[in-house]
Amino acid sequence: MKRLVILGSTGSIGVSTLDVVAQFPDKFQIVGLAAGSKDDVLEEQIRAFHPKVVALSSPDAAKRLRSRIDTTQVEVMDGEGGLCEVARFPECDLVISAIVGGAGLKPTLAALQAGRQVALANKEPMVMAGQLMQQEAQAHGVTIFPIDSEHSAIFQSMEGHRKVDIRRVVLTASGGPFWDWDAADLEHVTPEQALKHPNWTMGAKITIDSATLMNKGLEVIEARWLFDLPVAQIDVVIHRESIIHSLVEYCDGSVLSQLGHPDMRAPISYAMNYPERVPLHPPLLDLGKIGKLTFFPPNTEKFPCLQLAYDALTGEAGLPATLNAANEIAVHAFLKNQIAFLDIPKVIQETMAAYSPTPLSSIEDVLDVDQWARRTAEDIMKTCVLAV
Repeated sequence: MKRLVILGSTGSIGVSTLDVVAQFPDKFQIVGLAAGSKDDVLEEQIRAFHPKVVALSSPDAAKRLRSRIDTTQVEVMDGEGGLCEVARFPECDLVISAIVGGAGLKPTLAALQAGRQVALANKEPMVMAGQLMQQEAQAHGVTIFPIDSEHSAIFQSMEGHRKVDIRRVVLTASGGPFWDWDAADLEHVTPEQALKHPNWTMGAKITIDSATLMNKGLEVIEARWLFDLPVAQIDVVIHRESIIHSLVEYCDGSVLSQLGHPDMRAPISYAMNYPERVPLHPPLLDLGKIGKLTFFPPNTEKFPCLQLAYDALTGEAGLPATLNAANEIAVHAFLKNQIAFLDIPKVIQETMAAYSPTPLSSIEDVLDVDQWARRTAEDIMKTCVLAV
């Protein structure tokens, strides 16, 4: 039986992971859960899965939770320190890292440094500090398994093949809800419209990232570090149906891909049970009924966030962390109707332009860049005339 810790258990990935666990109680045991501030949801998960330790990043939420459960049966911790303690819990075989945003960096790092295998759904640790994260994984003899559907597809399509034979990998993108919109209409996009993804059900932040194509940009940066590939070998194609989840092209022209319905339980379960698979019984993939699969080159003029991610990856070492932090600030402001949809890439670009190169030799250096970029993005939104 594999013992699991889930970081971000109340989010969409965490909930899907627990759904897989519930289907296979003889294969998986939950020993730790961590979340943000949803103490009511975490309470339900505690009663259903009986973990030994849990944590909430919000001390107030943790206090509420302690008042409602038997703390002699489960230890309740709080704050960033609590998340890290759960991540390094000794009675654990695999940590599922699904905390949204840069908040997942330290807990994921804590898991690696404690010698825990990590299944990674949270892009930001690899975006902010991919090289350092892989160095820690190698130093402690553990592996970072991808959960993102695109990276899982690449991982599966690389199995049994030599990396030296790879010509390129191609990440597929749905294009989000606005792919077919005229550029002028994007000036009036509302958060409610942006949160209606055509194919996937996800959290708010990642759904907005999909609408701007920043999600694909972050995945490009993540792929560079997950698979140790140069940026020149990482491409993106728009695939509206979200059936092909990514492709790997080899030097002889052969292209391998992984297909399936848009359901995160498949890549989650593969990372949880690698190298075996578990029977999830999804509906059959009826390609005859689907009829056709479409592909388009990405439009980086209409959706500049993707190009900004490539620019960050090919620029100074601190630019990916800068891009990520500025994006988080801008997306949060958009969701609160403080800036317009088209202001998101403007805030990111101006923050990146303000960055002065600094050495990144430790996680603390990365976090310093992250905090600087957040302050800078906030200042830009206050002082610049944006498109509101």
